[in-house]
Amino acid sequence: MAKKQFKAESKRLLEMMINSIYTQKEIFLRELISNSSDAIDKIYYRALTDDAIQFNKEDYYIKIEADKDNRILKITDTGIGMNKEELENNLGVIAQSGSFAFKKETEQKDGHNIIGQFGVGFYSAFMVADEVTVVSKALDSDEAYTWHSKGADGYSIKPAEREAVGTEITLKIKENTEDEQYDEFLDEYRLKTVIKKYSDFIRYPIKMDVTTRAPKEDNEEEFDEFTEEQTVNSMVPIWRKNKSELTDEDYAAFYAEKRYGFDKPLKHIHISADGAAVYQAILFIPESTPFDYYTKEYEKGLELYSNGVLIMNKCADLLPDYFSFVKGMVDSEDLSLNISREMLQHDRQLKLIAKNIKNKIKSQLVSMLKDEREQYEKFYESFGRQLKFGVYNDYGMQKEELQDLLLFTSSNEKKLVSLDEYVSNMPEEQKYIYYAVGESVDRIEKMPQTELVRDKGFEILYFTDDVDEFAIKMLMKYKEKEFKSVSSGDLGIEADEQDQQAEEKGKEHKELFEAMKEILEGKVKDVKASKRLKSHPVCLTAEGDVSIEMEKILNAMPNNQEVQANKVLEINVNHDVFNTLKSAHTGDEEKLKLYTHLLYNQALLIEGLPIQDPVQFTNDICKVMA
Repeated sequence: MAKKQFKAESKRLLEMMINSIYTQKEIFLRELISNSSDAIDKIYYRALTDDAIQFNKEDYYIKIEADKDNRILKITDTGIGMNKEELENNLGVIAQSGSFAFKKETEQKDGHNIIGQFGVGFYSAFMVADEVTVVSKALDSDEAYTWHSKGADGYSIKPAEREAVGTEITLKIKENTEDEQYDEFLDEYRLKTVIKKYSDFIRYPIKMDVTTRAPKEDNEEEFDEFTEEQTVNSMVPIWRKNKSELTDEDYAAFYAEKRYGFDKPLKHIHISADGAAVYQAILFIPESTPFDYYTKEYEKGLELYSNGVLIMNKCADLLPDYFSFVKGMVDSEDLSLNISREMLQHDRQLKLIAKNIKNKIKSQLVSMLKDEREQYEKFYESFGRQLKFGVYNDYGMQKEELQDLLLFTSSNEKKLVSLDEYVSNMPEEQKYIYYAVGESVDRIEKMPQTELVRDKGFEILYFTDDVDEFAIKMLMKYKEKEFKSVSSGDLGIEADEQDQQAEEKGKEHKELFEAMKEILEGKVKDVKASKRLKSHPVCLTAEGDVSIEMEKILNAMPNNQEVQANKVLEINVNHDVFNTLKSAHTGDEEKLKLYTHLLYNQALLIEGLPIQDPVQFTNDICKVMA
């Protein structure tokens, strides 16, 4: 029979698809298996309305056969088959989908769906094959036909011999090149791996002749190899089973099988939604952080299935960044996919699913925090930093979504507390939520700036993550209570008698502080008497939006902006060192410079800031000791 030419637009589409649409060549097997599954589905639908057809599921399957010597790969199904006209329409016109047309004509009331709706999946075979031959016999037809093509140059259709209803697709696999090893698509193990990856949950058996080994009867150390037909797909996905049928061990096994992580999941969320968005999902909250989680290389996302067929390994659009630690999968029959099946269009359905998933994750975390505190704290140890970054990111757009999930170490409790727990425990006279920032809890405990707040009996939240203060600056307040750093200029605490004495001494010795400020010109914004220090002689505080800790973090980044906080050197006027300063101010200008620089450098060391001239600092200490 004469060769027929593809239409010009079809020919161009075929060339584009073979070379660019599909990101991975292994996709071809997924597409052909999905088409075979569609063909069996069509018989199932016919059986629903045609009493002459008895649909016995055990009679329907898909068979994969590889012949390495002849470089032949066959995909055979016992589906509805195609007659000559259908071969012409479905395979002769690219992007003409028989499955799509069938779906439009069929009322699907039992939950089944047709996978292949887009009309180009079949042609993915040409990514790995020089020639494709299709032999098909349609249901209710006495004749079979062969469709044959070598690619974009055209195709032929002629009568064939085939007794059974169904379709057999034969691929002549390409020879290897320097860049591509096409042999892999004739390898038994590789084929099984691809089937398990993409088509494990196709509802019909996918059969292969598999090589197995068994010990010899007379010598158990030697083995006989033999080939037996096996079903290589599991067929029934766990997410379509009733939750009552499943145990925690079943979910943990699925987590391990899918290689979501080497740990065990802390929690799972099983969703079966049947409303505006119809989908099933199983989500996992991991126990530990992946090694690359806080790096640019980490890819967030959930596995996305369309009717049991894997479409995307990581669909990032299904998770907000602040919940990027969640692992799992989503299966929906209603998502809009484009011609290659693996590219997802951004539609309303996807947004609905993503919103629902976000709410389910939030609800699960809130429940853990309330009812399983130990589990939640274990989770928070691994991923709390991500939640805090979520509060800070996007100009605080998600702060109300996440604020109740945050935990910080408490000065009173010596353990993690939530913001709600902190506010609930505040004395009536306390105006602010106080926090202190440092490298560790131990360092913060020793900070001079905490003395006044502690003395008043107010609780302090310890911030030890570099993102903590940035997040709180974005949050600004919680339940109408503003956040206040213990290092801020005004602590908002009513002055007591000792504070009033300090203020009076500050006014009395104004000239001393002015002289010290002049000595430290360019280094501090001001020098003043401290109302917060009780036992320590000196500390640094900051005025304005940039704190001393924020200065350290920002200046440690690769694009150093040389950010400077407005530092204030505070002196404890009730400490013996103040008397030494007064004496130096009245009788020895050089000693005042010496003591001023020493106190300033001591304050820098307390804050963990570098001393600009360590040699001079050690010389100054030696002068005092001499």
